[in-house]
Formats: sequence, structure tokens, C-alpha cells
Amino acid sequence: MQTLESPRQRSRKAGQQRRKQVGRSGHAHWKHGHARRSAFDILRTAEHNRVPHLIALKYQRMALSPFSYFRGAAPVMAHDIGSEPDTGIVCQLCGDAHVQNLGSFSAPDGSLVFDINDLDETLAGPFEWDVKRMAASIHLTVRAAKQSEHDCRNAVRAFLHRYAKSIAVFASMPIVDVAHYQVHRRTEVATMQSVFTLAERSTPLHLRDTLTQPAATSTNHRKRKGTHAPEAQPRLFRSDPPLLTRLSPAEAAPVLNALAPYMEGLQPERRHLLSRYRPVDVAFKVVGTGSVGLRDYVVYLEGNGPDDPLFLQIKQEIASAWASYAPNAPDSAVSPGERVVNGQRAMQIQSDPFLGYTHMDGRDYLVRQLNDRKASLNTEVLGKAALLHYSNLCGELLARGHARSGDPNELAGYIGSGTRFEKAIADFAASYADQTEADWKELTKLMPNLRNQSS
Repeated sequence: MQTLESPRQRSRKAGQQRRKQVGRSGHAHWKHGHARRSAFDILRTAEHNRVPHLIALKYQRMALSPFSYFRGAAPVMAHDIGSEPDTGIVCQLCGDAHVQNLGSFSAPDGSLVFDINDLDETLAGPFEWDVKRMAASIHLTVRAAKQSEHDCRNAVRAFLHRYAKSIAVFASMPIVDVAHYQVHRRTEVATMQSVFTLAERSTPLHLRDTLTQPAATSTNHRKRKGTHAPEAQPRLFRSDPPLLTRLSPAEAAPVLNALAPYMEGLQPERRHLLSRYRPVDVAFKVVGTGSVGLRDYVVYLEGNGPDDPLFLQIKQEIASAWASYAPNAPDSAVSPGERVVNGQRAMQIQSDPFLGYTHMDGRDYLVRQLNDRKASLNTEVLGKAALLHYSNLCGELLARGHARSGDPNELAGYIGSGTRFEKAIADFAASYADQTEADWKELTKLMPNLRNQSS
């Protein structure tokens, strides 16, 4: 009598069959050849939908170091590997997986969570795209820390080994347990405590004091009716252009109007909470590296007065850099803002309670709290042991995101129990780190001309 295969066995076998599409050793190869487009040309193509006068600032930030360049060059990597044969093993991707896109933030219950926290490029696609990007970022990070190439490879292998082992563990677990799985190993990195200390300080009150200032009033400002106490001075955004620029009432009106459709998409209890806050001021804010040039607004709201502030970020979202290489992705039919919301909820175990999306002037936006207890690790100051621990943590977190949104059994079937996949991706990471440094040098040579064009 023939024994029926279990769903787990079928998925594992399907993963093993995917090796016929792309062998595990095949991931090692990175040779762009003479036909590769200039990386800078690819970046220029991606400039559409951005504020023109901020584009030079983006390149200035990218030119600081090879890793800074890498952070802003997701379109280049998408071009480089998106057209290559892929495994077809699809899960939700971060899309911009690198060591600085992990950090802490506040969960709905007020606790601190450490997870992937920037998903502007998220979409459903082949899992190896994320793995390759994270691996290359680790190689670049360890290289920037003046460690040897041997140390770079060891850190990448630590990431890949933990990724594979975590996928194997998730494949053995009940599906619901995978969805609820918490990573508790973050304390292995001694310097992680600094992340949580910084995150504890990054409260709405701290943001209020950092981003706003008392509005200009006369020395004899008004007093509360029937009392001798002065009214609390209203606060408005500071002005620090181009990084932070207050908007006039006419400029702020469309931003505030965009909150209405956003609130309609929130759960009723969160909509009620937000309705108790009133908007006070609006500013334009420059954020990140890859995001520089995209429209990003910050709304300052107050609940029970100035000591009860809330900051919402309304951030323009465009198509993922990987979108043209995954045209049949399940999330290709939704708006960019909704795509990011869905991707964030798929990969993160807990997300911002005010996460949502909206539309304004024909553009799509993500809405979330601004820096609510957010902080990330400064990898530039980590020693060899800490970099290994952190790489290990990157592997577990990325594996959890992929396992929650995909099929860990299929992933485990493809990766297998050996080290063939691990060795191949480590080879790729070293080669792509070299390519990134070459592309960065190309950009630095062009910087004088870019500065002249912007002046």
C-alpha cells in the first residue's frame, strides 16, 4: 500500500525540485560583463517622482562610503540580479534587506520590538533576492570596520548559517507557532543595550522638543480665563531647510485632507484614538538615503495639550525597485502605499498601531508614527565578535520574516542540510561588495558635476 505524502513532505520535495531551475551553487556567480548598464544611469532612471532640488542631496549622502552608496542603490542591485534565473520560491521580501534596516520600534502594547523596520521596497518575490542583498551588506559592513576579507566572509557565513538553521526550525513548527515566534537572542550582542536605551529616549515628548519650538508670542501672552497662570505656549515645527521645512497653511491643507481617507482604513478602536488628537502643524522632512527626494511630511498633533504629542509621518511610496522583475507578484495590483502596509504586516510580528496609507495629488503615501521609540545599531563601532553576533541575528530575523510570509518547508527543501547554498551566497556577497565599491567610485568621480548642476 502506497503511503500518502504529508503536506510538509510535498513542500520539501517541491523545494528540492526548484534546484533544477537554479542550482544552489549557481548563486555564487556574479559577472556583469561589458553589457551592464552604468550604475549611475540606473540611478538616474529611478529619479522620477522625486523632488528635483533634493536629488543632489541624495547622491551626496550616497557618496559618503561604499555602504552609504549601497543603501541608496537598491535599483542597481534589482537590475543586476532581478533578470537572472530565480528559484521561484516566493515569500514577502523586505526588498532593501541590509544591516541598517533592522532596529527597534514600539509595538502596539508599548513594548520594544527589534525587527526589520524599513520596507519601502517590499514585495512578493524570490527569497534569494533578500538573502543576497543582506549578505552583501554584511560583507560591506565588516569591510568598512577594517576587518580582513576572512572576517567579512565569516560574518556572512554566520548570517547564512543562522538563516538556514532558522528556516529548518520553522519548517518543523506548527504554522501558528511560526506566526507568533519571538526572537529572544538579541541580548547576545552586548551593544544592543545601547539600541534599547536610545529607543527608550525616542519618545513623542523627545521628538516634540527636538522638532518643534514655542511659537513666537509677546512677553505678556494670554492667561487662562479665570486664572493667573499663562496659557501653554503653542508649539510649531522648527525650520531647518532643506532637512525640515514648515509648510504654510495653504501647503499644509492637502496633507491634512489626506488624513481622512487614511483614517477610514484604520481599525475602529485606533481610529477613535487618533480622532482625539488635533493637528497643530505640518512640515516637510528629508529622511534616509534611498528615500531622499521623495515627499515626506510630518504632522504634529496634540491630545491633552502640548505634553501629549503625536507625530505622524506621511511618506511618499513609489513602485518597488524590484517590481519590473516580478510582474506577476500578488501585490503588484495594489497601490504602493498599500503594498508597503501589507508587506510590513506580513514580515513583522508586530507593527505600528497607526500604520496605514493614503493618496494625495495623484501620489501614494504610507502613514505611520514618526520614530516612535525607533533606534538602530551603529555597526561602524562594532568589534569582530559583535559583528558575528549581529550577523547571526540578521539571519534569524530575515528567516522569520520569510517563514511567516512563505513556506518554510519549501525553503528548507531547497537549501538542504549541507553548506552548498551558504558557500555560494558568501561567494556572491564578496563579488557584489567589490562591484558596489566600483560603482561608488564612479559616483564619487561624478559628484563635482552633480554639485554644479544643483547650484
